[in-house]
Amino acid sequence: MDEVGRNKLWQEYMQTGKSEIREQLIAEYAQLVKLVAGRLSMYLGYNVEYDDLVGYGIFGLIDAIDKFDYSKNVKFESYASLRIRGAILDQIRKMDWLPRSIRQKQKKIDAAMSKIETEKGHVATDEEIAEELEITVDELNSWQGQTKASNLISLDEYTETGSEAKIESVTNTHFDQPEEVLEKEELKIKLTEAINSLTEKERNVITLYYYEEMTLKETAVGQTVKVKKLTGEGPVKRRIMDMGITKGCSVFVRKVAPLGDPVEVTVRGYELSLRKQDAELIVVE
Repeated sequence: MDEVGRNKLWQEYMQTGKSEIREQLIAEYAQLVKLVAGRLSMYLGYNVEYDDLVGYGIFGLIDAIDKFDYSKNVKFESYASLRIRGAILDQIRKMDWLPRSIRQKQKKIDAAMSKIETEKGHVATDEEIAEELEITVDELNSWQGQTKASNLISLDEYTETGSEAKIESVTNTHFDQPEEVLEKEELKIKLTEAINSLTEKERNVITLYYYEEMTLKETAVGQTVKVKKLTGEGPVKRRIMDMGITKGCSVFVRKVAPLGDPVEVTVRGYELSLRKQDAELIVVE
């Protein structure tokens, strides 16, 4: 449904208050719930099921529809996004999912990592953390598996970006005009000529960047890139996120050791050293 159709639906609902129209509005804006839930899901990782987030968000959407004042000329998507997000976070906060013992383990891991990085000047390895805590690496992995849900503790720090979500109709189609087709063909020819004039190394960089997903390990010194995604899982992925490297953040590559290990970067104003295997898990653009 386009914007005109949604406006007519709202006007009819404001005038009649019919439950049938309310249900149509819920169905029309269900995609907005999925969008907000998807963004929160990326932040929360595997701690909460995506379908559960959508279910919590539907209640927020219903609340937004019931309380929305169409006459104030405010965009509904902006208003509803906050309501949906709030409903999801409120439900998650009600879950008593972290026992005190697990919180204590998380604090011990954080303290050990901070001590090692301060004393040795590099990112703490699992072996070093385990030695500092006087446990085995397997026990450390078990602790980290239990405490990864602690990401939810900082939900208040999460800010929903782009709350004015744009709902696009899946039925929209676009047919290229003849002049557009000609322009695209000319552009292809010029791009082919330009690529053929590059050196092999330059062509490889372009191939990695646009077709094979370039990682931070392959990024040149002096270049600033944006994190596209993290491919690691479990404790490894969490360790990278704990360093402030998350989807969408900018990373400046300051220096790379002769053998590619470590990679020294600047993230959010902090200077970090990454192991080569960690840098390979960070896909950039």
